[in-house]
Amino acid sequence: MLYISHRGNLEGVNPKDENRPDYVINALNNNFHVEVDTWLIKDTFFLGHDNAEYPVNIEFIKNKNLWFHAKNINAFHKLLKLKVICFWHQNDDVTLTSNGFIWTYPGKELTQDSICVLPEINNIEKVNCAGICSDYIMKYSNE
Repeated sequence: MLYISHRGNLEGVNPKDENRPDYVINALNNNFHVEVDTWLIKDTFFLGHDNAEYPVNIEFIKNKNLWFHAKNINAFHKLLKLKVICFWHQNDDVTLTSNGFIWTYPGKELTQDSICVLPEINNIEKVNCAGICSDYIMKYSNE
């Protein structure tokens, strides 16, 4: 089972810190994978959900435990070229990640290759899939 922190969160939603590089690094240092929202503006990568907020360098981008949710097409294109874990979606039920997993929108049907995103939204306690991406990843990893 893969345990993926949603935007660096470990024990709940924290909008003021989500996607902030040091917050993400803390989740990585706790041995979790981390999903981050990523933008590319004028050849610089940024993290941030609704807009490009935090610049990050290429060393940060190449961390093998980061899952990049590309927020603009330029970011997606460059991330694919860098061969990191990434995906692009908007309102899709599922999307295929660059490493072959099925990123599954909350509440949608899961498969053995799915990443169950935010199971807490639908009060899902146990899942039979490849991984979980959650704001409460500590809770899921301890079960």
